[in-house]
Amino acid sequence: MELRSVAVVGSGSPGGGMAQVPAEYGVVAARGADWADGLPVPLDVPPERVAAALAGARRLVVLDDDPTGTQTVRDVPVLTRWGVDDIAWALEQDTPGFFVLTNTRSLSPEDAAQRNREAAEAALTAAARAGVDLVFASRSDSTLRGHFPLETDVLSAVLAAHDEPVDGVLLSPAYIDAGRVTLDGVHWLRSPSGLTPAGESEFARDATFGYRASRLSDWVEEKTGGRIPRAGVRLVTLPELRGSTGALQQALSSAREGGVLVVDAVTDDDLRATALAVVEAEAAGIRLIYRVGPSFVRARLGQGAHQPLTDSQLDELTGDGHGLIAIGSHVGLTTRQLDRLAARVDPALIEVDVERIVTGDAASHVDEVVARAATALSDAPVVVSTSRRLRLGATAADSLDVSRRVSAALTEAVRRIVAARRPAYVVAKGGITSSDIATHSLGIDRAMVRGSLLPGIVSLWQAESGPSLGLPYVVFAGNVGDDDALADVVERLEGR
Repeated sequence: MELRSVAVVGSGSPGGGMAQVPAEYGVVAARGADWADGLPVPLDVPPERVAAALAGARRLVVLDDDPTGTQTVRDVPVLTRWGVDDIAWALEQDTPGFFVLTNTRSLSPEDAAQRNREAAEAALTAAARAGVDLVFASRSDSTLRGHFPLETDVLSAVLAAHDEPVDGVLLSPAYIDAGRVTLDGVHWLRSPSGLTPAGESEFARDATFGYRASRLSDWVEEKTGGRIPRAGVRLVTLPELRGSTGALQQALSSAREGGVLVVDAVTDDDLRATALAVVEAEAAGIRLIYRVGPSFVRARLGQGAHQPLTDSQLDELTGDGHGLIAIGSHVGLTTRQLDRLAARVDPALIEVDVERIVTGDAASHVDEVVARAATALSDAPVVVSTSRRLRLGATAADSLDVSRRVSAALTEAVRRIVAARRPAYVVAKGGITSSDIATHSLGIDRAMVRGSLLPGIVSLWQAESGPSLGLPYVVFAGNVGDDDALADVVERLEGR
């Protein structure tokens, strides 16, 4: 395969530096530093235009496979339970959609399928009672990790059983704020060396959800085991999306039998243009499922990028004293962020030893962690982190089991620490970690997403009920921000 050195820097580029990318990857490989030059003029699609189009549109139910999908939005309900009454509460809120945190990325395929099925059935039951039409987004990782096509297959089956057969799956993993874009059908991630094809990133080597392809049509073929061949994936390119040919409308109107539609996206305006076309197609009777990253959800909710919460707003939310930071993510970025946090803020660092957890000493080890953390909170922010050396099982299923056991120990430790000494705030680092701490440690079942702490990333929830009412809860994905991001967030919360 021919490789070209590409400097992806300059105006309009989501990253900077040098990268080796296959020449077949199109415009980025061909143009290098000038890859954005010569593309069609960016669209101007204000959020208000999408918001106006949502009047009478289907209500969006975002089944989120970890809590980090909320980081791009504000003032939106989020549920960690999916009983009919919980969903009815969310439908009563004056919003165009809401999140249901299923946390399925931490589950086995069988359990993930069952949880999607339960949540979808409950949502359809609540919607029928309220006389509301729904559309489902299966929100997953912008670095392409998660249960695909399982989750969209389950949702399709549930809808078909309710006489609402699905015409197509919209695939849009873009996360504009974090530099994850799709161009020429190839998904790209920003890294210190520039734009990296997704299949060449560290995330593609994930022990459970690894993959090889960067071109999304190839990725679909890979993940479906050839059931959906690359030739069966329809791509709407950036020139088509930004042009006047109506290619996206044509592709949507011709969607049939669960085919996959990939849409290029480099800016939020691209995604809002897609959202407008989707709403129009749905009004005409087309039924879609969205398999998307965080940015399309924001577009479909009629929101634009918003400023982070101000210091005065944080002062109103946080209590006296210091905060608790729980870190479960093992990606390299999180480890670098933890190192920078330790250097800048000087927190108390307490490690959950993975080896002790998996070799049968979990209970006594958690006792030690809780006692040390509760004492240290009186003098400094406390970091409770899993040991940084990743322990893998013999198989993908074994690795997932190890991950669940370690997460359970960290979650139990946080629950007991908060009960022993209530912190001023809680930060959870990592998607699975964030979900488990929200539900099991803090008892959050209904909440509102109030906003972010950094532009487009790191959301702050406010519980609407339960034992953690009034405690700021910060959801921080493992794979976002620069090396200083965690330290920046903690310094703001500590009022430094």
